[in-house]
Formats: sequence, structure tokens, C-alpha cells
Amino acid sequence: MFDDTSLLTFKERLIQTQRELLKLEESGSDMAKTVELDQSRVGRLSRMDALQGQAMSLELRRRRQAELRRISKALRRMDDGEYGYCESCGLAIAVKRLEFDPAVDLCIDCARDLEKGAPR
Repeated sequence: MFDDTSLLTFKERLIQTQRELLKLEESGSDMAKTVELDQSRVGRLSRMDALQGQAMSLELRRRRQAELRRISKALRRMDDGEYGYCESCGLAIAVKRLEFDPAVDLCIDCARDLEKGAPR
């Protein structure tokens, strides 16, 4: 489908993104800690701010973990020789689509069908 240089470029991008996400995962864990509810130490608005910050941090962490799973899956597909092919229909995924998101696992038609609610 594409040459070894392109495959290596995609792999390097995936690994670099994986490293960045793992670094963020390590540094972002403090924000997700339990919020102290002691009213004598922290005012109500400060607690609400802290709770909102905690919720945002938890959501960011959930998204990072989902992206890490997508990257790991793409790297496994590379090792298995299945990278670049749609997991739904088996056809080649457009190189431009992979250049935009090297972790993508569906061709544009199957992704569009999935968004519309059609079964995979």
C-alpha cells in the first residue's frame, strides 16, 4: 500500500504522540485528586472551582487514555501487517487520512457510516 519510509514516518509520529501523552498523564494526576470539602479551610466557590477543575482533569485523562489505546492498537496493526487497512471493510485507508491521523482504523466511508449510526 505504501513504502517502508511512509510506514516508518507514521510509526515515529505515533510513538512521539504516545510519549507526549504519557508525559501529560504523569503530570496531570495531581489535578484529579479528591477535592477537600472542609468548609472552614476553603470557601464554597473555591470548592466549586476545585470540583470543576477535578472534573475537567478527569475528562482530559479519559481522553488521553482513549487516544493511547488508539495509538497502541495502530502500532499492533503495524506489527501484524494490517496497518492502513479499514477494520470494517478491509479496503485501504487513504494515505491523506493516515497523514492527518495515523491512528485511524476506518476508511472515510466506514467512519461516515458509523457516525450516521449504521452498524459496523
